[in-house]
Amino acid sequence: MTQDTLRDREALGDVPNPLGLDGIEFIEYATTRPQALGQVLETMGFRPVARHRSREVLLYRQGGMNVVINAHVGGRPGDRPNNRPPTETPEITAVALRVRDAAAAYRRALDRGAWAVPTHVEVMELNIPAIHGVGASRIYFVDRCQDFSIWDVDFVAIPTVDPRPPAIAGLHWFGIVQYVGTDRLDDWTEFYRELFSFDELPDSQRFGILPKGRILRSPCRTFYLQLIEPEPGIVDVEGEETLQRMGLGAPDVPAAVAALRTRGVEFVESTDIHTEDRGALTRSWLGGVMFELVHDQRSS
Repeated sequence: MTQDTLRDREALGDVPNPLGLDGIEFIEYATTRPQALGQVLETMGFRPVARHRSREVLLYRQGGMNVVINAHVGGRPGDRPNNRPPTETPEITAVALRVRDAAAAYRRALDRGAWAVPTHVEVMELNIPAIHGVGASRIYFVDRCQDFSIWDVDFVAIPTVDPRPPAIAGLHWFGIVQYVGTDRLDDWTEFYRELFSFDELPDSQRFGILPKGRILRSPCRTFYLQLIEPEPGIVDVEGEETLQRMGLGAPDVPAAVAALRTRGVEFVESTDIHTEDRGALTRSWLGGVMFELVHDQRSS
């Protein structure tokens, strides 16, 4: 361990980004239809690059974005979020955050009130610490390392496949949309502020073509969370809080839309929602899977 590493860990709680948060490592979907969801991801430009050693889990990648499809039906407590089996309709069930020190980040989150997720690790698997997120989702902490990754241990590369498929039109992570219950904006804002040091953007600062809700910015300034309450007049049913969709940044939205359309992706075009320079929204697949494109000059 270098002196720089020691100083980083000792200063973990003394900087604006106390966890050393450095972006999203992966987003996970759970479904009993992994092939169907895989086809959707491939249409969006992702490629299957690795398989889990012991579970029905597949890694898709595009540029710097990793998406995991989890179709594993666990037989023990802790194998599934809230012990729920996957459903036909794909759900975002986990987000992994890249941090300076996963163990330290996990302990800090627990000290600040997070709920731990028990882990049950098989032989040749990593113990990745996690806490409970919205609904049945989990938030994982992954060490930010340059020479080693979680994919080197838990996954086996698919032969003859490029392990680093390029991003279409510069697509990269922009953020995640989370649906929250009525009058729960402040609760979730405090959750992300207290545990991860997200800060709230002013109402005047919005992105894309769906500017509703509240925008939270990560302390590493690499991605955002958009919290959206139910529309007025809509009954708020308990249990509907969930991670709803991912946002993909694009340096040139029309160019990205054109490239994706050649691959068969359809976009919502209506009076209220339509493709613009600032953003676009794909039509849904498989009962609700959709992707939002947002203008963002950052590279992938």
